[in-house]
Amino acid sequence: MKIAPREADRFVQKPDPKAVAILVYGPDAGLVRERIATMTKTVVDDASDPFRITDLTDGDLKGDPARLADEAASIAMLGGRRVVRVRSAADGTAKIFESFLSDPAGDALVLVEAGELGPRSTLRTLFESAANAAAIACYADDQNQLENVIRSRLAAEGLVPEAAALDYLLHNLGSDRGVTQNELEKLILYAGPGKPGEKREVTLADARASVGDNAGSSLDEVIDAAMSGDLDALDTAFARAKAADTNAIAILNALSRHIMQMHLAAARVESGSDMEGALRGFRPPLHFSRKPSVQRQMRLWNRRRLDRALALALEAEGQCKSTGQPDVSICGQTLFRIAQGARSARR
Repeated sequence: MKIAPREADRFVQKPDPKAVAILVYGPDAGLVRERIATMTKTVVDDASDPFRITDLTDGDLKGDPARLADEAASIAMLGGRRVVRVRSAADGTAKIFESFLSDPAGDALVLVEAGELGPRSTLRTLFESAANAAAIACYADDQNQLENVIRSRLAAEGLVPEAAALDYLLHNLGSDRGVTQNELEKLILYAGPGKPGEKREVTLADARASVGDNAGSSLDEVIDAAMSGDLDALDTAFARAKAADTNAIAILNALSRHIMQMHLAAARVESGSDMEGALRGFRPPLHFSRKPSVQRQMRLWNRRRLDRALALALEAEGQCKSTGQPDVSICGQTLFRIAQGARSARR
């Protein structure tokens, strides 16, 4: 079934029980991840529960096509329904999902995450047409949607933006839901929550002080250095990020999104696209100044190696949320492990 954009938010809050597998795709990687997380919580309260949540990539499924059905049919050790999340899915896995949907195993909810898929995509067409599946598209917020996101997130903390502050935020956010949410978290920390029963006004000065007009550019520096294997540049960029109090999980989120975008670009190259065409598929679009760096990264990383890098980033994010260890240390170790992997590819 195809979920209309106006119904998407309502659907993810309470997925149709007939849908045993749900595809969430589109150029807004942050919104894709947000909706996957929301639907995960409708089944499992603890998103880090290893007994009730399994993470797979399309590489895992191609290597072992029966694994999807095996994981969906598995019974959690301590009971309860399970979630099977499949990341970086592409058309190459369509037949695997077609086989699964024709005879679903178990009662797990299968959540499938993908990048931009065109109208002729076999994976998208399969999920839109199957009676026991659903497909949800995720595109960048328009002005009305973005305003709702800003107002509702601030209101949850007892904050309301003045007109000038709202206008500033509307002009400097919105390319990616994940970046938008991270920047709003910074604004909330800077402004401080409102008192119970009162609404504290967020001023233009507050917005300018905490949300830069190049939101995410410092993250790009860290990520490009790591994925290029430039240890000196990574050391400098990561030190700057720490000095700016950039959240470690925000860095890891941005790293995961970038790896998934590279994975999709690598798939386009394998399908016959030239490098320039593959890079045009990045969402949000790459700034011209980043293209040479990302082209170098594409030469260092194949899809198998990208799967491993994504697994490292996701594992680190889980550790930040569950182990109690210093987030910055976990993030830094992961970035430098990935940078070492890129350096080894040069040899």
